[in-house]
Amino acid sequence: MAGLAVHLLRSSGLLRRHFPTCLSSWKVPPHVLRSSQSEALLPSAPLQTFTDDEIMMKSTVKKFAQEQIAPLVSTMDENSKMEESVIQGLFQQGLMGIEVDAKYGGAGASFFSSILVVEELAKVDASVALLCDLQNAVINKLIAKHGTEEQKATYLPRLITKDLGSFCLSEAGAGSDSFALKTRADKKGNYYVINGSKMWISGAGHADLFIVFANVDLTAGYKGITCFLVDRNTEGLHVGKSENKLGIRASSTCPLTFENVKIPEANILGQVGHGYKYAIGILNEGRIGIAAQMLGLAQGCFDYTIPYIKERQQFGKRIFDFQGLQHQVAHVATLLEATRLLTYNAAKLIDTGRPFIKEASMAKYYASETAGLTTSKCIEWMGGVGYSKDYPVEKYFRDAKIGTIYEGASNIQLNTIAKHIDGEY
Repeated sequence: MAGLAVHLLRSSGLLRRHFPTCLSSWKVPPHVLRSSQSEALLPSAPLQTFTDDEIMMKSTVKKFAQEQIAPLVSTMDENSKMEESVIQGLFQQGLMGIEVDAKYGGAGASFFSSILVVEELAKVDASVALLCDLQNAVINKLIAKHGTEEQKATYLPRLITKDLGSFCLSEAGAGSDSFALKTRADKKGNYYVINGSKMWISGAGHADLFIVFANVDLTAGYKGITCFLVDRNTEGLHVGKSENKLGIRASSTCPLTFENVKIPEANILGQVGHGYKYAIGILNEGRIGIAAQMLGLAQGCFDYTIPYIKERQQFGKRIFDFQGLQHQVAHVATLLEATRLLTYNAAKLIDTGRPFIKEASMAKYYASETAGLTTSKCIEWMGGVGYSKDYPVEKYFRDAKIGTIYEGASNIQLNTIAKHIDGEY
């Protein structure tokens, strides 16, 4: 009877397993991930193969950072202020217009070149690296991509030689939900009048030009967001006191207030109502710059720590010789190498005109996690010396934390990665 019952149940389909239709037997080829379908194979070199120009640039930046920035890092951190000589040095070295076309005075180099520069600067000081990254990957690029010829001719030569720019998107109620911004721009004849406020604006303390996102039509939601070029001396623009931060202290982070700031139509960057597109696009690229910053920061901390643990002795031998520590060092070194490959790959995808958004989020997320772990481990390996402000390791640790927060928090990066994976299968 039991056998008959099972037979009847099987024949009726009641015991059949209802698997998702995507599952197939081993004999059937699985779904192919779209992003894994590479283009025609071309002769290629390892990601860490550099051109002669890139090698020269890395060497020049390394020398500049060690000779002109390193002696000032502790003072700048303590005083929460970037030394003017460092800012001028960045301009004099030609590091503030890396990708800008030569017709405007720039180097006309690749995005990958700017990533190498940010990485080298961050090995010495993450604040200086951030200043350079924002100028190249955000400010200059926004104007070069969306500006009129008159705007490019007016602003790019200044941004390359003497003026700093600042990206003004975040507000008290618009952080990760950046398009919830409330700053408005009301049209009055041939002008727009901006009212509102911004928060957490990097580089605002030294900035000469502000790229401000404001809504020209609140009823249209994010489709009313428009981008404006606002000079520092514009009446009604007030830059507040710099925040007293945990890390990247030499980089000013200030609130801004706009009180009837009158801006001519000629100062609209791009098209009215397209500001949200510009913000998304530039932040997607900018995340690779932050990945490079976190990579350089972590590598700099690692490079400082390893010689110490190779020299420091306990129980009659170098602490580096203890297997438990060797395994930790090997693990961190592997994370650093993986971070470098993710970051370089994302940058080269941009330079070759290929899709990069998922890879940029992966690089930024992974680099931030790696920086946090690396700097924490370096403090542990160095013990009391690592915990002391007389040595730079604790500063690397403080600077690393911001990586999981700005230019898209880690959870936002994970959301982006998951969204792309969902669409690829």
